[in-house]
Amino acid sequence: MHLFPRQFVDSVEASNRVYTVAEAESYTRWLATAHYENFHVVSFLLPKALHQDFYNVYSFCRWADDLGDEFGDPARSLKLLAWWREELHAMYAGQTRHPVFVALEGTARKHQLPITPFDDLITAFIQDQTVSRYANWAELEGYCLNSANPVGRLVLMLCGYRDEERFRLSDATCTGLQLANFWQDVTVDWDKDRVYLPLDLLARHGVSVDQIAQRKFNPAFANAMREAVAEARRYFSLGLPLVGTVNRQLALDLDLFNRGGLAILDRIEAEGFDVLKARPRISKVARVRILMGSLARWAFRAA
Repeated sequence: MHLFPRQFVDSVEASNRVYTVAEAESYTRWLATAHYENFHVVSFLLPKALHQDFYNVYSFCRWADDLGDEFGDPARSLKLLAWWREELHAMYAGQTRHPVFVALEGTARKHQLPITPFDDLITAFIQDQTVSRYANWAELEGYCLNSANPVGRLVLMLCGYRDEERFRLSDATCTGLQLANFWQDVTVDWDKDRVYLPLDLLARHGVSVDQIAQRKFNPAFANAMREAVAEARRYFSLGLPLVGTVNRQLALDLDLFNRGGLAILDRIEAEGFDVLKARPRISKVARVRILMGSLARWAFRAA
């Protein structure tokens, strides 16, 4: 039964049904390619043998994200996320019912994926229901530790890498991507009463949270955003060496992720750091250029 998470939760039939592995994998494959926020999670550059595994991991993340953001009721989201955590722990105890976990169980076993990164992701979505402001960079980095970094570690483990040095580089890249997304979505997050720009950063530049609510752009806000963009760039720079330590297929994907995140930051800068009037977007033409540029660079290196 192919339903998006919110529809699925409200369906007694879907929730009570017993799923075979084939049905569960069909569901995660559909969800990863049909979801309204689909961003082509399984790149054509990744080995075909890993596609289903990526569908399964993506579906876990997508479900956790939707349980946190799609119901408009923090109290209900907290209950659903607690249930999702129970289902995760049940999977690692050899008991699965939900199709995402029926599919994910084989992936976790085959690649020896620990429970920690999955559990950390749920912690981040729970935090989104209870924390809406961050005092400083350290607090925001602590959030990224759970919200972004586990995804990069899971990708590395699916591709056969599990050493701490690559994890460290991946963490930097993922934090950079998370920050770029935050700066792109300042107004989107405000609509959920969330402000990820550190409060001490805003105060240092003479900016109040009310300016975000009022969409009041001025030179002080531009200066705060300039510093925020520079911080995101710093993380990308720290993580960049990871590209040179993995196989060519994964390296090309990582290069695309890096350049995509940096393109968002470039767009914010090109618009004078005014993220309040409209959400900065990367055009389709620009995305194609990023892809073609990465392909050309890696073809030249291979040659």
